Amino acid sequence: MKGTQVVLGHLWGREAAALMVDGRIEDLALDASALTPLPPGAVCRAVVDRLVKGQGGVFLRLPEGQRGFLREAKGLAEGQSLIVQVTGVAEDGKAVPVTQRVLFRGRSAIATPGAPGVNVSRRIRDDAERERLVALGEAALAGAGSPDRMGFVIRTAAALADDDEIAAELADLAQLSVQVTADAQGGPELLLDAEPPWRAAWIDWADPPPDAIDDGEGAFDAHGVTDAVETLLSPDVALPGGGRAVIEPTRALVAVDVNTGADTSPAAALKANIALARDLPRQLRLRGLGGQVVIDFAPIPKRDRGTLDQALRAAFRAEGTETTLIGWTALGLYELSRKRDRVPLQALAAAAGEGR
Repeated sequence: MKGTQVVLGHLWGREAAALMVDGRIEDLALDASALTPLPPGAVCRAVVDRLVKGQGGVFLRLPEGQRGFLREAKGLAEGQSLIVQVTGVAEDGKAVPVTQRVLFRGRSAIATPGAPGVNVSRRIRDDAERERLVALGEAALAGAGSPDRMGFVIRTAAALADDDEIAAELADLAQLSVQVTADAQGGPELLLDAEPPWRAAWIDWADPPPDAIDDGEGAFDAHGVTDAVETLLSPDVALPGGGRAVIEPTRALVAVDVNTGADTSPAAALKANIALARDLPRQLRLRGLGGQVVIDFAPIPKRDRGTLDQALRAAFRAEGTETTLIGWTALGLYELSRKRDRVPLQALAAAAGEGR
């Protein structure tokens, strides 16, 4: 099916959402509450537990007995309470990554406490439209009594909404921001849970707006989401021309191996490698994989590495998750680092008794 569809349904008995583009799955929003009490996006009150000398960060006490790590340690003291937002998923035995730069996301805008001003998406180029949206944002800030303590980022989706709809959402976001950030005193406590998958899909996939939303009975089966998830639970990835890749997470890293199949020519190897490079951001995103990623590409001459480098850079340029392309090792492997921003799909399946 051509176009962009947001498909709402359930996986393993829990709420889930899928983003489909031209019939291919591009993203998944899943309920991770079974594996983590503080999923990415949750806002909580934390208490500074211990300063980490030499690392420029602090360990925090979080709700549910969790331990957090905040890289921004300037001006903090042990025992101090502060508001933080979860930004990723903790590795086994490690602290939950958090930030003090809390964001409250809506379909039309994002509230930014501590960052005053109204900024409009650069995709909105019409000057009159930009002025209209800035005025709505400034009115909402004035109504909340916090023009000097909070701001808005107006999203592209706002251009398709009427004034009343935008104003109502901005007022709600401003009120939520004021209420949550004012509750900074006390012990560790969850102040705002992460958005459930259906609402997260409504917010995160609104820019640009989808062509259709399907929440009907059996929507996951009808759009191929169920089959796509089943494929993602396997380490195997089919590549054009009979090639294949294997993506296997280990405790230390994510290992990726590329094979050409029966055709072992240099041309086939480069083709398979480029195909994997172009699809790797999507594969890691859908599988919920991050940390250190090591790729063993099919053997190619060193002169072709530049072509592969360009393919990787282009593929990850549009990726929203923080990713660092480290480059080639002395052994001819390729390394990159991707932020762990969600619970692995395989872990969620295993928790539901569906893992392999």
